[in-house]
Amino acid sequence: MTREIDMQARMANPAMIVPDAMQALLGLGKAINKGGVPAQTLHLVYLRASQINGCSVCVDMHARDAKKAGASDERIWAVGAWRETTRFTEAERAALALTDATTKLTDGPVPDDIYDEAARHFDEQALATLIMGIATVNLWNRLNAASRQIVG
Repeated sequence: MTREIDMQARMANPAMIVPDAMQALLGLGKAINKGGVPAQTLHLVYLRASQINGCSVCVDMHARDAKKAGASDERIWAVGAWRETTRFTEAERAALALTDATTKLTDGPVPDDIYDEAARHFDEQALATLIMGIATVNLWNRLNAASRQIVG
């Protein structure tokens, strides 16, 4: 059964309505961008979390941002099936696994083996940055989903 969706936003993004929220979130994004994780990796992670959460605005934006950061179309297309392809480095695979586990908290806490593998590839600052980035994109996904933000 197909569910029909009203293709208009319910409201402006809540971050634009709550005083100082947008500025705070943009500041958080700037801090994350300075944290030592390659931009391409961050955008692939953001794309993956957004796919899991069904946030069309962020899927669209982070696919484009990943491309601007140098990701090939093939790598962007493969993010949803990252486990079944060799298009990603070990570090990117660890970041994507951490993204899946951190985004799908209903499956339980992040397993030690996933965290440990990410820690093997990223120093403490970069790992903290990666975790902050995953948490932040999940926040954006939830704001967009709740207020039904539409691509374009």
